[in-house]
Amino acid sequence: MKLSVSKVPTSLLQKSCLGPRALNYTPLVYNFHTGTPRAATPLPLPTAAGPPPAAPLPAVSQYGERVDRRRRQAELLKRGQDLRASHMKPGSALKKRFWKEVHVKTTPEGHHTVHLDGRPVRAPTTKSVLPIPPSKPHLASAIALEWDLLVSAQQALKQHHLPLTSIASRAYDIALQDEGQAPGDARQEMVTMLMRYLDTDTLLCWAPARSQHDAMQLEESADRANKSLREIQIRVARPIISYLTRDIWPGIEIKPVLDDGFIVPASQPQETKDVIRGWISGLGPWELAALERAVLAGKSLCVAARLVVEWSENFRSVGASTGGASGSPKFGIEEAAEACSLEVNWQTGMWGEVEDSHDVEKEDLRRQFGSVILIVSGTS
Repeated sequence: MKLSVSKVPTSLLQKSCLGPRALNYTPLVYNFHTGTPRAATPLPLPTAAGPPPAAPLPAVSQYGERVDRRRRQAELLKRGQDLRASHMKPGSALKKRFWKEVHVKTTPEGHHTVHLDGRPVRAPTTKSVLPIPPSKPHLASAIALEWDLLVSAQQALKQHHLPLTSIASRAYDIALQDEGQAPGDARQEMVTMLMRYLDTDTLLCWAPARSQHDAMQLEESADRANKSLREIQIRVARPIISYLTRDIWPGIEIKPVLDDGFIVPASQPQETKDVIRGWISGLGPWELAALERAVLAGKSLCVAARLVVEWSENFRSVGASTGGASGSPKFGIEEAAEACSLEVNWQTGMWGEVEDSHDVEKEDLRRQFGSVILIVSGTS
């Protein structure tokens, strides 16, 4: 790049007041020359007549390559899904059930076992054959029905597809640990976990009393006979508490953990805790497993204990309530589900249900309580 500076005549500098110092002035204009300028050459306008040419299309080979690439990607994705589903080698997903018939057999000792085409159902933890007590043939038939309703072996890996099998396996594991034939102390862990629910029992959490700030529509509901949620909760809870303190845990006091004006749940008296802890620790394996299932489903230790005692074959001597001359148990699945869902039913009755949420929870709660009844009941 060449730089040229404009020159100033010498005579002008001599006449200037600056004198010779003006020779060191800074030029005001810089001319940059990068090359010889060239004129642009315009392209000629198209002279062809007719419509514009069509857009270019991909070659056949390109289209085929794209289809083949997507097909390979789909195959790889499918193989990955099968691998995650089976947790085994690729291509070995358990899409179909490997058994055709399910039947119940009786061992020489009198226990019932469920067989899938000759293969006995085993407990998932110990891998030993799952025995059902002789007094529970209905439970063995229900477990066999569970397996017969499965459409693939992959469903057998999901606990919610086999609620009876899972709870029976849990009871069998507890029995083995009690006899010292299996490591672990699941009984003590379950007792500790279940006692935590006593201080937050759903049955003992009562809504505040009616106040002048309540919405008017809460008082105008005809189907509730002008009763508040608190009054309904007390009406349902008192018979259950009375039964527990009279026939199961006599002499103790069970107080509401969340009463009017309470912010933090109140703890039960230490004597009440000691009695209930000792009662849970002395339960048989099948009753303990059933109690755990009921507590986890309904979030209420009182309701779970009431349901287990009502239906357990080991509590026949307890003064269970009867319904009329037929002698059928009075506290069943519907009663337990209602006692655990009073507040939810109140809210949904006022504002409506969420589809695929509240209705599913209702059915699942009854299903869990039904498995509890099947586990503890028997013919003896």
